[in-house]
Amino acid sequence: MKLRTAPTLLLFSILLTGCGYHTAGSATHIPSNVRTLAVPIFSTRSQAYHTEMAFTQAVIRELNTRSRYRILNTDSPDADATLHGTILTQIITPLTYDSTSSQTSSYLVAVTARVILTAHDGTVLYRNDAITFREQYQSTQDVNTFIQEGSPAISRMSRDFAQTVVSDMLESF
Repeated sequence: MKLRTAPTLLLFSILLTGCGYHTAGSATHIPSNVRTLAVPIFSTRSQAYHTEMAFTQAVIRELNTRSRYRILNTDSPDADATLHGTILTQIITPLTYDSTSSQTSSYLVAVTARVILTAHDGTVLYRNDAITFREQYQSTQDVNTFIQEGSPAISRMSRDFAQTVVSDMLESF
């Protein structure tokens, strides 16, 4: 009798432990009673121009694309939860130099931000105090064909930032 029940018990215990996989959106930091998220414009401690706007817009776009929450782009008392973001630093570092002109030909821009999602009652639902993203961009020395590449680099970085933050919030990764 013991020989027959041992394999059955082993099979049931294996089935009950599971493998840890879950469907998208099933493991979340956000309680089920949250239906409206407020995402006010991120604040900034950096002297860089427009980075907080690009990051805020990218997060709102990503939340609208990947979630069923109603998104408000202001700090509203009607929201069930609010996502506050702060651009902590933005550093631009020269990477390569043109040997003929001795001028910088590419740069690395690094942005560090903090994001905190709080429920209407003040409970912290998600927090990341130092999320850093880096993006390289090329500099043009020719004035006739000059294109400022820094802004597109921030746009690319903001999309990556938004995807990461929203994934962390929604999927608990």
